[in-house]
Amino acid sequence: MPTSDSKGPDLQRSLTLLWAGRSRGKRGPRPRLTAEQIAAAAIRIADADGLDALSMQRIAADLGCATMSIYNHIPSKDLLLEVAADVAAGKPPEIDGAPDFRHAVRHWVGALWAGFQTHPWLLRVPLDHTPIGPNQLAWLDRLLRPLLAVGLAPGEARAAALHLTAVVRGTAQISIDMGNAHKTDDGRPRTEAELVRALSDLVDPDDYPALATVHAAESAAGRPGVDEPDGDALPAEVGFGVDRFLDGIEAWAATAAKRNDHRRDGQV
Repeated sequence: MPTSDSKGPDLQRSLTLLWAGRSRGKRGPRPRLTAEQIAAAAIRIADADGLDALSMQRIAADLGCATMSIYNHIPSKDLLLEVAADVAAGKPPEIDGAPDFRHAVRHWVGALWAGFQTHPWLLRVPLDHTPIGPNQLAWLDRLLRPLLAVGLAPGEARAAALHLTAVVRGTAQISIDMGNAHKTDDGRPRTEAELVRALSDLVDPDDYPALATVHAAESAAGRPGVDEPDGDALPAEVGFGVDRFLDGIEAWAATAAKRNDHRRDGQV
């Protein structure tokens, strides 16, 4: 994850730090300072004050140790961000017992969305390679399971997982940025309905006919004109998009199954 003062973390060093907790350590006394403690401090700071406030000096002050002690464990801020992001991601939701493919994927998406709301700074951590941390790989594995189970080929499942993750990540970024940009006098984020009402007198139907139609419908309803999500953490608009994406996945998987049947029967 390159920054302005670094060429990015060394892959082997990244793997060592990210997977240190999964390997059996040597017997002996536990070190006074660990990478896990440093990552936890980084998460606390980023949650409270954002990514710009995060520095090795700030972490050292939080942990009550010398700055050089931090560098001895995690030698660059790039590596720090990589480790902190994987730790903050946490474990993926359990979806294997979901009643069907759609519920499983929606539960996964809802958990990912909630994670971005809890740790919005995760959206600012650069992505410069495929996930290599244990938690991030667990999230990918958990999403691939229902995608494979519904009938997608392995390459198709990975492509679908990448697209879905990008959609959720991008939408969460827009949601958080807009919430920070449009606030009331008391600092409360304005709702979508409030923004629509503020624009209602400015959106001329002659200049913006389609947008005027949408705004009129949303103003009359008092909220965006899609059904509310059913029992998950997704905003209505996000849930609508995810459901239509899943419609396409199911349709494609069904036609793929028919094509495979035809091939087995020698008809193509």
